[in-house]
Amino acid sequence: PPPVDLTSPFTLLFGLMKSAFIAIVGRPSSGKSTFINWVCGHKVSIVSPTPQTTRNKIRGIVHRPGCQFVFVDTPGYHNSDKKFNLYMKELVESVLGEIDLVLYLIDGTRKPGQEEHDLLTALEPYKNRVFAAVNKSDDPLTVKNRSLSAFLEESDLNDRLYSISAKTGDGIDALLLALEESAPEGDPYYPEEFYTDQEPAFRAAEIIREKAIAHAKQELPHSIYVEIADMEETRKPNNRGVMTDRLWIRAFLTVERDSQKGILVGKGGSIIKTIRFEAERELRTLFPRAVDLDLQVKVHKKWRTKDPLLRRLVR
Repeated sequence: PPPVDLTSPFTLLFGLMKSAFIAIVGRPSSGKSTFINWVCGHKVSIVSPTPQTTRNKIRGIVHRPGCQFVFVDTPGYHNSDKKFNLYMKELVESVLGEIDLVLYLIDGTRKPGQEEHDLLTALEPYKNRVFAAVNKSDDPLTVKNRSLSAFLEESDLNDRLYSISAKTGDGIDALLLALEESAPEGDPYYPEEFYTDQEPAFRAAEIIREKAIAHAKQELPHSIYVEIADMEETRKPNNRGVMTDRLWIRAFLTVERDSQKGILVGKGGSIIKTIRFEAERELRTLFPRAVDLDLQVKVHKKWRTKDPLLRRLVR
């Protein structure tokens, strides 16, 4: 979808430029990545039905007349004593101290759990900067969600509460306008042609991981990380013998156990071939040249317990 293009009355009247970093927080699968992709008009963050697909701070840049938003997608706020999940939870909490505004995204189809209450507690020091949006407003389950209504009544969110659908865009115009009115004055952080500031290797790794998650089973999605070993620009003949610029990427899909490696490879290499094909197809839309992906699977036992690796992956 194209980026929403509205100008606030504030900007029209005073001609002042505004800019803001806005953290998007919420429980896993609340629609944060879908939201940031919609408002940016580009695929900035990978999307999957699997909870906690996002593991990093993903910045998406929205340019509006007189205002620039830098949305920061964050991992789902999840209570767990597993080291990997603790790293992601700490990342969310650290982001809150770095931004101008907070967008708390709530899944309208689910009953509020303890994580909602814990997240409200984490947001308390920033409550004057918090906007809340009930996502999936187009889902009949949202309308029937009485426990959510009760939770919202008890919270202090009603003054800045919006109803949206990150899938269809319903209600997002009003939310963006409200965010703009509360954004501080300031010059843009990024040139107008930027919609994200992710490094090419990171974007490639995320696209490969998204395709692997789509073909993984049961607990396997959380056991995968992608390592880009090499990226090299080359010039080779295509199928018609014409010399073309190409990008060669060597990447490793890394799992924790040999049995998981077998799942990703598939019978006769069928799964890994499909992952490679789908990843190459999307990478070719991202980079201005053809992409050749050399993709292999390797095992790194208990990698989710290794602090040095987690510090590198979750950031």
